[in-house]
Amino acid sequence: MSNSSSITVFLLLAFADTRELQLLHFWLFLGIYLAALLGNGLIITAIACDHRLHTPMYFFLLNLSVLDLGSISTTLPKAMANSLWDTRTISYWGCAAQLFLFSFFIVAEFCLLTVMSYDRYVAICKPLHYGTLLGSRACVHMAAAAWGSVFLHALIHTANTFSIPLCQGNDIDQFFCEIPQILKLSCSHSYLREVGLLVVSVCLGSGCFVFIVVSYMQIFRAVLRIPSEQGRHKAFSTCLPHLAAVSLTVSTGFFAYLKPPSISSPSLDLLMAVLYSVVPPVVNPLIYSMRNKELKDALWKLRTE
Repeated sequence: MSNSSSITVFLLLAFADTRELQLLHFWLFLGIYLAALLGNGLIITAIACDHRLHTPMYFFLLNLSVLDLGSISTTLPKAMANSLWDTRTISYWGCAAQLFLFSFFIVAEFCLLTVMSYDRYVAICKPLHYGTLLGSRACVHMAAAAWGSVFLHALIHTANTFSIPLCQGNDIDQFFCEIPQILKLSCSHSYLREVGLLVVSVCLGSGCFVFIVVSYMQIFRAVLRIPSEQGRHKAFSTCLPHLAAVSLTVSTGFFAYLKPPSISSPSLDLLMAVLYSVVPPVVNPLIYSMRNKELKDALWKLRTE
């Protein structure tokens, strides 16, 4: 990734100018980060240790927790370090690595949520074929395909973004490195190539979103036909957490990237970035554990051992 601009460091957006507020942000984000580590770590441990949870749904949930840990660990530690040491700098290669990892984890999470919607669709709408369509080998193949394709996707975007000449300074109007903020520093029309790739990515993401919506339309139709109230409650208890996680990820991410320019401002952009990059990894463990009796039992068993 050659760059004719000879930039060696970038300057990230600071959360505050005064030292007291910087330290307040550090302790606040430290608490949020530890909560994300604890919540996702407990889910990973519970699923790995409890053989009753070795099913496709929990296999994908384990993958989701790993991605959540990866995404929040990509952005928050650097932001905390900058607040603690009163600095804004990130190296050129550090910025490239952060952009690659964040793109990888965020897109992989959305792909995994799409796969999880398919899992719920088969479990509720085609229960007799569940073991055939979602055996252990099929689950591993789907997870590997998601991770592999997203790795290539993030690599292409990162290489393409950092091959664009930059001449608009090195100030990034965000607390971490992301593609739209890097493109703002471009000084040539070559950035249109990356914009084209982003449009293709948005189209693919929209296709995944439509797949999720159609899957849940079929799921709700099937659930409402279940005669017993207990059966409907059990079906909803496995679907609603996933639907809540999808809604949280999609609504914050889409609004952050597709909001009208007329309402855009540095403060709003910063707030939306925190919502879509920090909130889902913290909230997802709560969403999946609150209504899931099997997972709560596994977590309680883990606590008592």
